[in-house]
Amino acid sequence: MTNNNYDVSGKVALVTGGASGIGAETARLLARNGAAVVVADINGGGGGEVVAAIEAAGGRAVFAALDVTSETAWDAAVGLAVERFGGLHIVLNGAGIEITAKISDTSLENFHKIMAVNVDGVFLGIKHTMPAIRDSGGGSIINISSIAGIRGYTRQIAYAGSKGAVRLMTKAAAAEAAYYGFNVRVNSVHPGAIDTPMVQGMMAHHDDDKQKVVMEKMRQMHPLGRMGQPIDIANAILFLASDASSFMTGSEVVVDGGITAT
Repeated sequence: MTNNNYDVSGKVALVTGGASGIGAETARLLARNGAAVVVADINGGGGGEVVAAIEAAGGRAVFAALDVTSETAWDAAVGLAVERFGGLHIVLNGAGIEITAKISDTSLENFHKIMAVNVDGVFLGIKHTMPAIRDSGGGSIINISSIAGIRGYTRQIAYAGSKGAVRLMTKAAAAEAAYYGFNVRVNSVHPGAIDTPMVQGMMAHHDDDKQKVVMEKMRQMHPLGRMGQPIDIANAILFLASDASSFMTGSEVVVDGGITAT
């Protein structure tokens, strides 16, 4: 169902991490609300399926192979958006990875791996898309951070550090875009525990009984009594992408079922 209050008809969106989870849900939701969507990911199979689903529903979409740590790949993805759909107005920097471990067990290699995707990827996304959005008349960049970017968690020094960086890069980019009159808003979204393939993948090394215990603990973390679903986050992203949030920039939108309220 479309939400007329958050109409993005005539807009062009680029969604990283678009092959699954929050990114895929966001790509589909933006398309249902009128945007043409570049589904960007390293996963061509999954990304192609999202594009096919959007087109089958009457929307417009194209897949872009994008390693978010590569400036060349970013140039190509932005170029594809402009060439295929005539501009760029909305960007979701949604690609991310998580490796959970005690500080003493976190290798420098894994620390750098998380920073490369979660921090470098967002930096490059802002750097390479902001000029295109400015030249298209303005729009919105939304960066996926996490509640781990607001408060500390055990076994997440690298992930929390990366998401904290995303939070403050968002504010710095918002201030700079406003200062130079780019008409580009930049905001961050901070999900709680969301039932996505990334979370499910973290459970894969547990047996079925252990998975049920861990998932139940994650559910109980949320005062609302459930884990989030990708659509919960996609709805917030749609709001930030639309003109309904036209007076918001440098903001952090927490969508966590109440975790940070307790």
